[in-house]
Amino acid sequence: MARQSKWWNLLAGQPLDPLAPGTRHAIAVVPLLAWVGLGADGLSSSCYGPEEAFLALGAHTPLALFLAVATATTVFIIAVGYNQVIELFPSGGGGYRVSTALLGPVPGLVSGAALLVDYVLTVSTSLASGVDAFFSLLPVGAQGFKLATELLIVVLMTGLNFRGMKESILVLMPIFLAFVVLHLGLIVYGVAAHGQRLAAVVPDAVGEASHLSQTMGTMVVAALLMRAFSLGGGTYTGLEAVSNNVNMLAEPRVANGKWTMFYMASSLAFTAGGIILLYMLWHAAPQEGQTLNAVVFRSVIGNLGLGSDALAHGLLALVLASEAGLLLVGAQTGFLDGPAVLSNMAGDYWVPRHFRDLSARLVRQNGVVVMGVASLLILLWTRGEVSVLVVLYSINVFLTFSMSLFGLCVYWWRHRTQPRWLVRFALSLLGFSVTASVLVITLVEKFGAGGWLTVLVTGLVIALCLGVKRHYTTTRAELARADALFAGSAPLVDAERVRPLDPAAPTAVLLVGKHRGASMHALLWVQRLFPGHFKNVVFLAVGEVDAQSYEGQETLQRLQQAVGESLRYYVACSQRHGLAAEARAAYGTNPVREFIGLVDAVTAQYPNSVCFASKLIFRRVNFLTAWLHNQTPVELQERLHLQGKQMVLLPMNVQ
Repeated sequence: MARQSKWWNLLAGQPLDPLAPGTRHAIAVVPLLAWVGLGADGLSSSCYGPEEAFLALGAHTPLALFLAVATATTVFIIAVGYNQVIELFPSGGGGYRVSTALLGPVPGLVSGAALLVDYVLTVSTSLASGVDAFFSLLPVGAQGFKLATELLIVVLMTGLNFRGMKESILVLMPIFLAFVVLHLGLIVYGVAAHGQRLAAVVPDAVGEASHLSQTMGTMVVAALLMRAFSLGGGTYTGLEAVSNNVNMLAEPRVANGKWTMFYMASSLAFTAGGIILLYMLWHAAPQEGQTLNAVVFRSVIGNLGLGSDALAHGLLALVLASEAGLLLVGAQTGFLDGPAVLSNMAGDYWVPRHFRDLSARLVRQNGVVVMGVASLLILLWTRGEVSVLVVLYSINVFLTFSMSLFGLCVYWWRHRTQPRWLVRFALSLLGFSVTASVLVITLVEKFGAGGWLTVLVTGLVIALCLGVKRHYTTTRAELARADALFAGSAPLVDAERVRPLDPAAPTAVLLVGKHRGASMHALLWVQRLFPGHFKNVVFLAVGEVDAQSYEGQETLQRLQQAVGESLRYYVACSQRHGLAAEARAAYGTNPVREFIGLVDAVTAQYPNSVCFASKLIFRRVNFLTAWLHNQTPVELQERLHLQGKQMVLLPMNVQ
């Protein structure tokens, strides 16, 4: 593998060999680590989702009991639905794959676009909430530094994710565990400390609901509860994260994915439901510069009888710091899942194929950069206001939830012959009913307060994806017609026509790609332009290991087989025309680097050589043609010219 620059190795870590059998095992994550990296987003939402829901009840706080029960129940309903997604799509892709496979390409596009916007907002909302929690410990005058702190953390987390999924999780794991331990203890103590009131909680809630029903009507009570439940919809974010990254889990993937979902659902249901219960029992009320969690935990800690104000303040600081830290860990989900969604959409040509590229650390590096830059822009636009971000956030969350669960309903209805289909259909339908109701209420309630922006941005992403797909479809159709001219296996060659290569003879070095039409076009042009000059032809191919080809050992083997078959075809065609020919291949995540290594080896053996490659020429040149297509030939030509080697690009007109 080619050498990386020292500064990049320091930032991202040493390169990994994608073909080494132990590499996949080294980067795969077990359920506990997946719970930290993928479940932190859901668990961190308990730092802001319950607060939004509780405050929406106004003075009717006894109704919070219903809210706590509904919240915990909904978590498990959604988790059960996504367990089915893990079973049906063990290679990952989550809501995007479900909608594409079960509802069609356009619903898949809508789901994918919503997920992309959602994961950008995951990073923004989590970081903004985390900084809010931390600044609750500081004087009110320090609030002016919150935005700058958020922007700095985005940059740092973007750099951290260049190192890989497991490495970034391990760095953040102590923060996650500290949050779990501290909140488990405080919730249990906070509820137990009001044990004498627990017996009255249910009667109080029923009495409050009955009183409101008599004075305002049953529909008003239902509307109040549903509105509060919907505004707390951010609580359920992150539950889809495991299904997007099943392919990154250690084997057995499906079983480990379900265990991860169980850990996520149990911890989130307990924490979110418990915090709402604490709000009610401890009569939490908003205070300037303080989150509601800070208010209630200050009351709980003050009741511990620590005997020292400094000690109590220190424990509260530790709790709030763990919340701030967990929210940062929650932002990690956006950096993991956003690039995964981009990669899956790139496989279907909705977004530029560059988002399938892997770095030397096997990280979807381009997607990580997009998540970081987009999060910076969102934070700057909203000034880091959590109340605004949560509104933008929850709409797309429930859009993807609803589409995924509706897709499962369609699947089980079509497969009514399978065992237990009715139970699974009923669970999917229940989940769809809940999430769709929350989506409609949230959209109506918050459309004028900023929800319209989510709809607008998601619509713009969809429109952009449609334009990208149209361009790729037209280009691929033309390339497919050229490929069809050279379809089939390698032609038979008479052994007498096979000539050995002469190292001293003029040699044409053809850098070929996955399209036979383009590669044969280059070979034929060499023969036309230099008739009889080149006696040797050496074909060089690089099997690019991207996110799609690294889904499993079988896909890597198919990549190697496809490259091998194409090279045999080119060599056989050259030999039939009396040319001495051979082929060489390399595999890696960076085609330019691998091609340079191959060219260096060939030109050392055949000093009288010239490199050739085909370059696509578009009749209408615009920003998209440069952005959507790999510029490997142009970059290679520049690099080889700097080394004093000769390379000629042969134009191939398309569109």
